[in-house]
Amino acid sequence: MSLRINTNIQSQNALRNVSLTSDLMGRTIERLASGLRVNRAADDPAGLIISENLRAQITGLQQAVNNAQDAVNMIKTAEAALDEVHNALRTMRQLVLHAANTGVNDYSALQADQTQIRALVDSINRIAEQTSFGTKKLLDGTSGISAAVTNPTRISGIFIGGIFNNFATDSGAVTLQVTTAATRATVIGTRTFAAGTTLASLMGTPEGNVVINGYTITADADETVGSFIDKINAVSHITGVVANYNDSTRQIELRHREYGSQFQINLNDTVGIILNAPGSQSATGVDAVATVVANTVNGIQTVTFTGGQATGDSGLRLRDGYGNVIMLNEAGNDTSLPAAQVAIVTAGLLQFQVGANAGQFVRFSLMDVNAAKLGTTVVPGQSLATIDITQPNSTDNALRIIDAAISEISKMRGDMGAFQRYVLESNIRSLNVARENVMASESTIRDADFAQEISNFTKQQILMQSGMSVLAQANSMPQTVLQLLQRL
Repeated sequence: MSLRINTNIQSQNALRNVSLTSDLMGRTIERLASGLRVNRAADDPAGLIISENLRAQITGLQQAVNNAQDAVNMIKTAEAALDEVHNALRTMRQLVLHAANTGVNDYSALQADQTQIRALVDSINRIAEQTSFGTKKLLDGTSGISAAVTNPTRISGIFIGGIFNNFATDSGAVTLQVTTAATRATVIGTRTFAAGTTLASLMGTPEGNVVINGYTITADADETVGSFIDKINAVSHITGVVANYNDSTRQIELRHREYGSQFQINLNDTVGIILNAPGSQSATGVDAVATVVANTVNGIQTVTFTGGQATGDSGLRLRDGYGNVIMLNEAGNDTSLPAAQVAIVTAGLLQFQVGANAGQFVRFSLMDVNAAKLGTTVVPGQSLATIDITQPNSTDNALRIIDAAISEISKMRGDMGAFQRYVLESNIRSLNVARENVMASESTIRDADFAQEISNFTKQQILMQSGMSVLAQANSMPQTVLQLLQRL
């Protein structure tokens, strides 16, 4: 046993342990006060790195949720404006149907209807030009798709929406090649008239009837070829069928006015006026098929367009599976023509950042709803803006144009609804779940476990108290040397 006064090893040891306990107690108090397990990098270097990355993801996910919600609000704004366009189109259709009742209306009534139609067209144009979200225009074409015909000898109209072959449409040329030409339903009479027969010649058949598409046409006993053909053509607006006399074959030919499988000729000849004997014949047209190439955000896409897809559609009115429409001209209805550019698409894509990381965005396009851009794929050279029901026999075309415009707006609203529901709102729900789970992971790393910290704090309090007591005892040990000095 040795006793030293200058260096009290026991006291130094007790002091070191008390200092260590004091430091640990200070860190525990800091964690209890801040609620965080990691207050500085030294507390957990690896945990701090992971935690900061997770925190960046949390703030990014929250902002992505906010972005998606803003996008939902924008879509709702545009959709409400399109609802007003729909209201205007329905009213226009009602006015055209009223104007079509020509047995009652005079010119003044038609002019009144046209005035109201013009006011509705102006209202649609105003909606197109003024609808905005903040200062961003939505329906004037700057935020969406606008397609313009560049080859009027091949097509007379085009409507390209925001989706082409399941991808967002991008700016660029539209190329078309007809692979199957549309045809009209045609019935060539089997009766061959005598040599020298002209339109002024007598039919040479007894009085009788032919029924064309359910409409009965009577041939008198002294009927001429020309007068009988005139009778058929006089009701072509009902039957859809026109007739002509072929001087070369000396036969009467029936042809439907429209192309495609939607239009048929059903002939029932009771006495052999057109046919060489009483009987029936039927014929159906063929729809055109074309290959169309356009740009998308996923590169160039090739899609097959087919005519006559909707009820009453011409075989020249080509559609794909996403509501895009191209109206062929008769000159363009030719399979021998090579592939060529027929239109140009300008895409003002709306891009929404809906994720916490780079590249996590979605795109959507809104259409240009100016009246001149609606209903262009039905009647060549006409659109919603050109409707004039004061002109003779104009109501049928006006109805077709309005119906096409209604279909276009309906498609856009449907696309917007699907985008809002299945992209934006679905994304918001998934982002909120992801944010919740990332926050849970970050909390496990960064936040203090109060139960554990309280236990540590209690242990450190006891160690501190015992350490101070032991330090006092160690400091008193050199005093035992005095007992040796007292014996001298």
